[in-house]
Amino acid sequence: MVARKVFARPVSLKDVATHFCPGCQHGVVHRLVAETLDHFNAAGRTIGVASVGCSVFLYDYFDINVVEAPHGRAPAVATGVKRVHKNSLVFTYQGDGDLAAIGTSEIIHAANRGEGLTVIFVNNTTYGMTGGQMAPTTLPGQRTTTSSAGRNTASDGHPIRMAELLATLDGTAYSARVAVDSPGHVLEAGKAIRRAFGYQVEGRGFAFVEVLTTCPTNWGMDPVAANRRIAAEVIPFFPLGTFVDRSGDER
Repeated sequence: MVARKVFARPVSLKDVATHFCPGCQHGVVHRLVAETLDHFNAAGRTIGVASVGCSVFLYDYFDINVVEAPHGRAPAVATGVKRVHKNSLVFTYQGDGDLAAIGTSEIIHAANRGEGLTVIFVNNTTYGMTGGQMAPTTLPGQRTTTSSAGRNTASDGHPIRMAELLATLDGTAYSARVAVDSPGHVLEAGKAIRRAFGYQVEGRGFAFVEVLTTCPTNWGMDPVAANRRIAAEVIPFFPLGTFVDRSGDER
């Protein structure tokens, strides 16, 4: 019997060891994005825009050109990059603190203008890099370093559902939420990310994919328990699905 390789590192990823915490799912999302770039044979013409937070390490793992943006400004920077390099694939890779807090204005207006970008939004319901503070996506009752008694919606407001919010804007061509807590969900996430990049390839406009991920370190859980929390608590509050798709065709 001849051995056949059926699983390998995507060409768009560098051959380096991960530095992320055990159980962190940034690496899973990185792989899905890289597989998509390989699918379109686009690594040589792709420009990533890295935000501030754990997502900033984009340039350590992807074998592509990467621009680092000021905190929250990745969509604005990406807008400029895309308008100058019209034939490049341009995407931002952002966490919930960066995109849904300090960067709320930038993401809303980039979507509303229908900029030809792809946005990958990694939502782990906490500020991962800076110590586990409450984020705009922190669940009601969730304890963080700045909400030790749990998020109180009466004083702290409600978590923001970004995929649904951006879906209401006429400039958004595609908005979906996925998760990577199970093999089946990983496969669906890969399809959504490929679709979002495909929209840019076809010039259809702004495409957004929110990915629910774990943060075992700041949640105070082991990786297995953190993964179970996604299914038990996070997905029920942030339902998976496609919230706008202005194509209707199937890939």
